[in-house]
Amino acid sequence: MAGKYNICLDIGGTKILGAIFDEKGEIIYRLKKKTKEGGDSTENVEEVIISVVSEMLKEADIKKKDIHAIAAGAPGVIDQDAGVILFSPNLPWRDYDIASPIRDQFGAPFYIGNDVNVGVLGEYKHGAAQGYHNVAGFFVGTGMGGGLILEDKLYTGHKFKGAELGHMVLNSEGPLCGCGQRGCLEAFSAKKGMSAYILQQASRGRESMLTSNIENGVFKSKALKKALAAGDPVATEAVDRSCHYLAIATGNIINIFSPDIVIFGGGVIEAVGDLFLEKILKEVDRYCMPSIRNTVELKKAALGDDSILYGALSMIEEKG
Repeated sequence: MAGKYNICLDIGGTKILGAIFDEKGEIIYRLKKKTKEGGDSTENVEEVIISVVSEMLKEADIKKKDIHAIAAGAPGVIDQDAGVILFSPNLPWRDYDIASPIRDQFGAPFYIGNDVNVGVLGEYKHGAAQGYHNVAGFFVGTGMGGGLILEDKLYTGHKFKGAELGHMVLNSEGPLCGCGQRGCLEAFSAKKGMSAYILQQASRGRESMLTSNIENGVFKSKALKKALAAGDPVATEAVDRSCHYLAIATGNIINIFSPDIVIFGGGVIEAVGDLFLEKILKEVDRYCMPSIRNTVELKKAALGDDSILYGALSMIEEKG
């Protein structure tokens, strides 16, 4: 049967993760590739996407005509109808037509959405949020993304620009964020925000195991895990600060939407999620109304690195 395989991608600024799903919705092949040094350019991203898909097809012995569709999640504000990345806070992608070269290369439909919207959709269809009707999600990585499922539908707002939960301003005099605002949740709670705090403390003469691990403005999640296990005080403070602002943001979302569940995913949660969840749970009740809070569950995402891949698959399934 022609067109029975779906190719799903998680496109980031530093890496691209790809998977081939068979007609049963099972992953039969996966591949991860780094984008090149300085690989923030659109040309490089296209090259790596095409290279990832081509290599997977070759290794799995699948021909182009057997592709049903390709779908992806990528960071930023994305016009899903046109397949254009309008703006990405931490990458120089502006009005970037990512869809055309992929469609041209593989002759298959290509769908794309904001990575965390897609990740939350993946958790709703295949992971920790299955069976719930109203879902909010925060994904903590290099940046901070959010997603919402309202009444069993992915909420993307007017022209797909909604649910930028990482850019709610929690302190108008706070640190500068990559989006141009000050005091966003991302600027406090994502790896970029935590790294900036650690470097600020280092400039005051304080030592941390993570200082030497910060490259291009961020540490690796595994390095954070090691530093916390060793009782590194500066790393611990950075995490406490991150969780404090995540608790405030979670409380706001609970008050506004009264979701059935709030899920936390992304690379940082993969590495130290139990600790993050414990700290958020200790504080969140201060920032939301008890009568709303008592019907909301807080959980870690279940699919790990694959949340966005399964969300991309869900996008294809919804298109039919």
